Amino acid sequence: MIRIGIVEDDPASAQLLVGYLRRYQDEHAEEFDVRVFSDGAQVVKHYRPDFDILLLDVQMAELDGFATAERIRAVDRDVVIVFITNMAQYAIRGYEVDALSYLLKPVAYFPFSQEIARSLERIRRRSAEYLLLPVDGGVARVDVADVIFAESVKHRIVLHTTAGMYGMTGALKTLEAQLGAHGFFRSNSCYLVNLRHVQGVRQNSCQLVGGHDLVISRPRKKAFLAALTDYLAGRPL
Repeated sequence: MIRIGIVEDDPASAQLLVGYLRRYQDEHAEEFDVRVFSDGAQVVKHYRPDFDILLLDVQMAELDGFATAERIRAVDRDVVIVFITNMAQYAIRGYEVDALSYLLKPVAYFPFSQEIARSLERIRRRSAEYLLLPVDGGVARVDVADVIFAESVKHRIVLHTTAGMYGMTGALKTLEAQLGAHGFFRSNSCYLVNLRHVQGVRQNSCQLVGGHDLVISRPRKKAFLAALTDYLAGRPL
């Protein structure tokens, strides 16, 4: 499911976009979870990086679209931002916050559908590089590169990342199949290690960033060292 936020202070314009999204779903067999905010201040309050696309009106009474985007970019570098404006000269400022594009009001369906298609393409190109993890009744999007290692603990998985730890249900074997192509390798039956964070290997353990020291089992040591050598040499695992 694609999570989309509409930030628009004109109710009629907001409903027009909601209708366009429903039409796009029907035409392209997509599934959207849409939330509507009446001002930039409303969306930045308690913002969490769990949106895929934000459709931002530029001119809003309390917090305009550019100020909203700047605050969001401070905590979410990945959400796709599309500005909606009635003044084309505002478009150039969108590059300052890495906006994908902009739409001119009154928004017609055809250009709108093209921008949604472009947004979905960008999301799906990078989707394999992120994990969606359950946190506090919601989800957090974690960059795979930030995962240091995954640990199997009593039928649960604990992900140790550069930003902290996340718990999730599942099997380490399933996660290994998902992340194997991203430079992850098992050091033993309990640990799945991101090789990019290995700082050294000493006897039967590997040292990772953050001071982690993980055991390498004897049966896996040869394969682990070979995988680490291939990773450092830039060869596919």
